[in-house]
Amino acid sequence: MIMNEKIKASEVRLTGMDSEDLGIVTTAEALAMAKQLKADLVCDSLMQSPPPCRLAARGAAKQQALQQKHGARKQAQPLKVKELRLTPHIEEHDYETKKNQAERMLSGGDAVLLVVKVQGKEGVLAKQLLERLVSDLAHCGHKNSGIQLSGKQAAVQLNPGAR
Repeated sequence: MIMNEKIKASEVRLTGMDSEDLGIVTTAEALAMAKQLKADLVCDSLMQSPPPCRLAARGAAKQQALQQKHGARKQAQPLKVKELRLTPHIEEHDYETKKNQAERMLSGGDAVLLVVKVQGKEGVLAKQLLERLVSDLAHCGHKNSGIQLSGKQAAVQLNPGAR
């Protein structure tokens, strides 16, 4: 990002504080306007002639660029998957506690892997429990794939963000 006196072009296409088009002006005029309005002159692209520039509140352009940089970095990181273990014969209070934990994790931006330990013929109960949890958490997370029953456990992964 090029700002204020670092803009070397002789003329710029200027956009005002409220996104109004001010036309093509000399760089000196644009800098004088910026000083008068107590704003920064920000060049958006050097690929055009004359380069498009805008008047932005003092310090706002740097802050916006910094926020975009941090947002891009956060999106580039892979999801953390946190695991919550349950049993098919869970009491209502314990169910609510686990649901609240999963809700906190999902709202914090982490994925949640819900795992139910299965013994014998408890597969149906485990699947019902997971379906109930998925529907209760639908407002803050969505299923990554279907419920998987394999051997001694049933599992489903919820990713943050409602569908």
